[in-house]
Amino acid sequence: MGKILIVADKGKSCVATSRGLELAAKLGYDVEVVAFVYAPLNRIEGGKAAQATLKQQILDKRRAQILERIDAFASKDQKVALKVVWLKTVHPWIVKRTSSAKFSAVVKTTHTTGSLGYTSTDWHVLRECPVPVLMVAEKKWSRTRPVMAALDLGTRKKSKQQLNSKVLGAAKALAEALGVELKIMSAIEIPSVLADLDLVDPISYSKKHREEMLPHLKALAKEHGIPEKQFVTKRGPVCKVITSQAAKARAQIVVMGTVARQGISAKLIGNTAESVLQDLHTDVLAIKPDA
Repeated sequence: MGKILIVADKGKSCVATSRGLELAAKLGYDVEVVAFVYAPLNRIEGGKAAQATLKQQILDKRRAQILERIDAFASKDQKVALKVVWLKTVHPWIVKRTSSAKFSAVVKTTHTTGSLGYTSTDWHVLRECPVPVLMVAEKKWSRTRPVMAALDLGTRKKSKQQLNSKVLGAAKALAEALGVELKIMSAIEIPSVLADLDLVDPISYSKKHREEMLPHLKALAKEHGIPEKQFVTKRGPVCKVITSQAAKARAQIVVMGTVARQGISAKLIGNTAESVLQDLHTDVLAIKPDA
């Protein structure tokens, strides 16, 4: 049995907590909820004793709030552990915790505040967390239904083909657990330089690309027991195809692969998953390749 780490929301919203508990119950996973709290207390009068007393009061209040949420959303007999941590910068704790314990995923509410030259907690967790990360959207489409797997069927890299299999397997498991339809989407993107200069015919290019995808598509279909006709390809930029098709289907979760970047490039160049997160009004499960 796996375990899910839920990062509790700081405000009154229960998005990540409720969604994480729901999915854990349907997938048969145990749950650990972590709630972070912090306040600068160095200027509180009364010295260290007064500061320690106030800190404990804040921790106790936070614990009571989260326990109330858990009681409201946990299913009967669901195994849920709670940790309340006094910490300002939270992503190193999340990464370390999921690196040292057997977690199957992290569930966290999306906060799309990243900008050029700045990396938010969301981006840190997406890039550095060793397990899949479910970013839960606060505002979703109404009447959401399918789970959508976003694949790169055109890749020739073995590592990315293996990642496609992980993505598809996770999406299929979620769709079955939730009792909803599984949709599978892949984009055929014409390089902008070729398109801008009219150096290729879009229809011919797409037809050839689809033919090149077939061996990988057939292998995935056989591996996961999914009919080949369920794999859909659309021509266009990857981010646009994923967001538009997810919106059209009103997908409740989009499952996709994400490759971490390191160093300066991690702060300057967002990967596909990060770009999609900016535009999607649904949950996104980001999965990394095997180490």
